[in-house]
Amino acid sequence: MPITPEQRAEIDRQRSQEAATRRATVPALEAILYEPITVLDHGFVRVIDYMGDDSAVVQAARVSYGRGTKKVSEDSGLIKYLMRHRHSTPFEMCEIKFHVKLPIFVARQWIRHRTANVNEYSARYSILDREFYVPAPEHLGAQAVVNRQGRGDVLEGEEAASVLALLRSDAEAVYAHYEEMLNGREDGTVIDPSRQGLARELARMNLTLNYYTQWYWKIDLHNLLHFLSLRADPHAQYEIRVYAEAMLDVVKRWVPAVCEAFEEYRLGGAHLSRTGLSVVKRLLAGEPVTQEASGLSKREWRELMESLGRAE
Repeated sequence: MPITPEQRAEIDRQRSQEAATRRATVPALEAILYEPITVLDHGFVRVIDYMGDDSAVVQAARVSYGRGTKKVSEDSGLIKYLMRHRHSTPFEMCEIKFHVKLPIFVARQWIRHRTANVNEYSARYSILDREFYVPAPEHLGAQAVVNRQGRGDVLEGEEAASVLALLRSDAEAVYAHYEEMLNGREDGTVIDPSRQGLARELARMNLTLNYYTQWYWKIDLHNLLHFLSLRADPHAQYEIRVYAEAMLDVVKRWVPAVCEAFEEYRLGGAHLSRTGLSVVKRLLAGEPVTQEASGLSKREWRELMESLGRAE
C-alpha cells in the first residue's frame, strides 16, 4: 500500500495544523497539502511546501523589465509572453517541495535532472520496506524495434504470465535474502540471536531496482516545467510519466496561469529547426516535398510529419 496507518496519522496531524501568514497562499494547493496522490502500485507524490504563485512570476518580471512590461495589460498575457519567449528567471521565483515514493529504477532516471535539491531515504541507516513495483499487464511491453529505449507490442498469454511471475519471485527472493543478511526483519525482530548480521549499507546492494525508495525533492518552477516537458511527454517511459502527470495536476492548482501558458507553448507546441521551418514554408507554398529532398534525416522527417498531423 502507498502509505501505512502510521503515515496516515502523521498526514492527518499535519493537515489539522494551521498557521497565520502574510505570504501568498493558493487555496487550491492548500486543499491537497501533505495529501498523497497515488502513483503506480505503491508510490505517491505529495506537496510538502511551496513558495509563490502566479503573481510572484509577474512581480519578478516587472522588476526585471521595468516600464517595458506596462505594454502588457493583463498578468496572464505577460506570463504567456514570458513563456513564449523562453524567459526563465521570473519562473525561478516560485519553488515547491515534493515527497515522492518511487521505484529505484525510476529514481535513477529522475535524478538525471540535476536542477533540484534532493534528500533520499537512506538504506544505510534504515531497512527498506518489502514493497516492489510490478507492471500492470497492459504495460508489459516488448522491446520496440524502432525506438531502442522504448516499448513495442504488449506481451500476452503465457509469455506475459511468465515475466510477471519472474518479477514477483525474484523480488520476493532477494528481499528474503536481504533480511537474512541483515539478520533482522521489517518489524525489528531478530532472525537468529547468535548472529550479528551484515551492515545495512552492504545488504542493500542485493535488492532489485523495482524496490521502492523515497525522497524529498525541492525545485523552482522554471526547472520543474523543464522536467515536466520531458517526462510528461507521451514518448517518456510510462513509469516516470505517471509521476510527471500527477505533478502537472499539482502545477495546475498552484499556478494556473503559468500552467495554461506551459501547456499552450511547450506541451502542446512544437520546436522547428531551421530546415524544418523551411520545409513547412515550402509545403504552405504548395510545393510537394519528399524526405529525400527535404534536407532532414528520416527520423527528423518522421517527427516533423507527426507534429504536423501528416504521419504516414
